Amino acid sequence: MKRQDYRAYADAAIEALQEWYDPTTGLYTGVTWWHSAICLDAVIDYMTRTGERGLLGILTTTFEKNAGNNFLENSYDDMAWWALAWINAFDLTQEGHYLAMARTIFAAMEQGWDGVCGGGVWWDFKRDYKNAIPNELFLLLAARLQQRASDDAERAYYRAWAEREWNWFRASGMINEDHLVNDGLRGCQNNGGTTWTYNQGVILAALAEMCRITGARVYLHEAEAIADATIQTLVTPDGILKEPCEDAGCDSNGAQFKGIFLRSLFTLYQVDEQPRYREFILRNVTSLWENNRNEHNQFGLHWAGPYDSADASRQSSAAHAINAVLAFDDK
Repeated sequence: MKRQDYRAYADAAIEALQEWYDPTTGLYTGVTWWHSAICLDAVIDYMTRTGERGLLGILTTTFEKNAGNNFLENSYDDMAWWALAWINAFDLTQEGHYLAMARTIFAAMEQGWDGVCGGGVWWDFKRDYKNAIPNELFLLLAARLQQRASDDAERAYYRAWAEREWNWFRASGMINEDHLVNDGLRGCQNNGGTTWTYNQGVILAALAEMCRITGARVYLHEAEAIADATIQTLVTPDGILKEPCEDAGCDSNGAQFKGIFLRSLFTLYQVDEQPRYREFILRNVTSLWENNRNEHNQFGLHWAGPYDSADASRQSSAAHAINAVLAFDDK
């Protein structure tokens, strides 16, 4: 497959995704608050990797129509997805207000950390559940903000938070004996909850960033154990990523998760360059294009096929996977 073929895939995926974008709200229709951040992030990645700038206007629209509450809604993980999108927007545009917003969101997330279970960020404002995803996102945000800090003091601040979070997460027990991340804690112990693909994914990106800021390859060893367990376990017999909920039917959350994993696996690949991760990404993109697409270039839930239905969650999930291969060469 040639690079220009993947570019055609990406063009088609993003064009179809934008059918769900509502410029009157700056959000995507038919999905919830945090999904719109993932959709926007897919568009930003697409522009970053292709050089296209025709969709820059939606960054301004989404920001201006939703910045009144500083994107501090619903739960700590929901706001974190927006912070990651605004860091990505800053990298693309170098417009400082996007990075400032990400810092504001991170500061709000700090308020979700306390001493229950020895530390960690709560899932939401009710403070009744400590789980994987807000803590993985908090770690990823700290590591990415550290790399975009304006001075040594700020760099030290975010690095300290990143190291504190990772030390707590590693000791929390949420990474099980099979090197997969369960959903959260009950009684400050691993609750044996579902091993969602996005919980395996975000931690890969976070650990790759930790390697970047510290130079310590031990973080890659941790990430590779989780990545290898995922691509051997949470897959179809043909090696195509499969969400645990697919047989019973996933809601819009479950439909979003696989793209987050593929995007995060690509982040790990950028640092460790393991050929097996490149091959896995390519295999999954080929399958979702050939087996999971309708005549409108809309993608369904099952990347191995068959196509079921379309929505912005399914579409942006596939778009993130396709965006990853845009960075590969033709070798």
